Amino acid sequence: MVEFMDTAATQRLGAYFSEVGDLLGDDRRRKSFAIYAMGLFGASERKSVEPLSAQVCIDPNKADAAHQRLLHFISNSRWSDHDVRIFSAKYALEEMARQDDIEAWILDDTGFLKQGTHSVGVQRQYTGSAGKVTNCQSGVSLSVATRHEHVPIDFELYLPKSWANVPAKRKEGRIPDNVEFKTKPELALDMIRRAVEDGIPKGVVLGDAGYGSSSEFRQEVRALGLQFVVGVMPQTKVWVLNKKGRRTGDAISVKECARRMNKRRGFRRCTWRKGTKEDLSARFASCRVVPFHNDGHAPDEREPLTLLVEWRDGEDAPANYFLSSLSSTITRKQLVRIAMQRWRTERVYEDLKGELGLDHFEGRSFPGWHHHVTVALCCYAFIIAERVRHFPPSTRGSVQASPLQLAA
Repeated sequence: MVEFMDTAATQRLGAYFSEVGDLLGDDRRRKSFAIYAMGLFGASERKSVEPLSAQVCIDPNKADAAHQRLLHFISNSRWSDHDVRIFSAKYALEEMARQDDIEAWILDDTGFLKQGTHSVGVQRQYTGSAGKVTNCQSGVSLSVATRHEHVPIDFELYLPKSWANVPAKRKEGRIPDNVEFKTKPELALDMIRRAVEDGIPKGVVLGDAGYGSSSEFRQEVRALGLQFVVGVMPQTKVWVLNKKGRRTGDAISVKECARRMNKRRGFRRCTWRKGTKEDLSARFASCRVVPFHNDGHAPDEREPLTLLVEWRDGEDAPANYFLSSLSSTITRKQLVRIAMQRWRTERVYEDLKGELGLDHFEGRSFPGWHHHVTVALCCYAFIIAERVRHFPPSTRGSVQASPLQLAA
């Protein structure tokens, strides 16, 4: 399956599948899960139900029956996505934590490109996967990262109002009665709450401006006992604090704040990662601020935050603005390194889609989409655990290979 799958690893995989099987609670589900998972591990270019079932069925006369069994398992069988996901997450995190401390919980979303209009949640919407508005589904993920590794532990399908609030579409997509319309930040908070309840080791919550620009999101993250470093939109308003921690002047946008810091030459170059071809660096500036928004609390009652601004070479304006709840004693270099970890999620999406068929599900139902994603997450968690066992950080040097580059 992978280059590091020696005898011991093969035995671990068997034990891993056996424990997942205990959660599934049925011999037929056990068998179907193993077939589906091994299909995702395999070399097939298309990893949807039909080609996966064809791989394991030697007798052509029985191919249709094998296909129907696997289709039932992934689309109709009632088993807990949460139970399987939390088991596989803790399996990977146990190995990751042996080598490094958990540093971050990373929120992001990705598109699942579609041709038709009948897959649950599909509509024309923007996705960073394509860099444009296109016909797709959109999923929100929560990943947990150390300094060297990164494993996605949860995923939620975003349901636009055109699906969530239309009875006929809900029936078509087999959307459960207890599932209602939620924004992406609300879906993200659901996953964060589950992770806290499940005892996942805490990390700094990272996310782009689609999440961080919501003051309600930031407040709930802090209420859950977590720190954050999140992106915000340029028009987000703040009060700037002086060295004594007092507000100075009127509230201004973070874009205007960056302009003033640049005028005072407050930006300094910072390298956050050594690359194989060149170092990743940009100019950064920071200052202490208080968010400006109407939440019923006086400004003096709000938690002071750090505004971090990234300005890339050759650009006319800053590329990113972040608000951080981390201590003001943290160095700018440390803050930059933490903030920039969020972009590692894009590599994980590439691996999950390119190697494990995350976006290959051809069913149309809400339960089927989540079952397929669960099996993919489960497979990825095992690979990460094996990678850590075989290649601890101390043996890797400065080059960070993808865990799935090792796939055979």
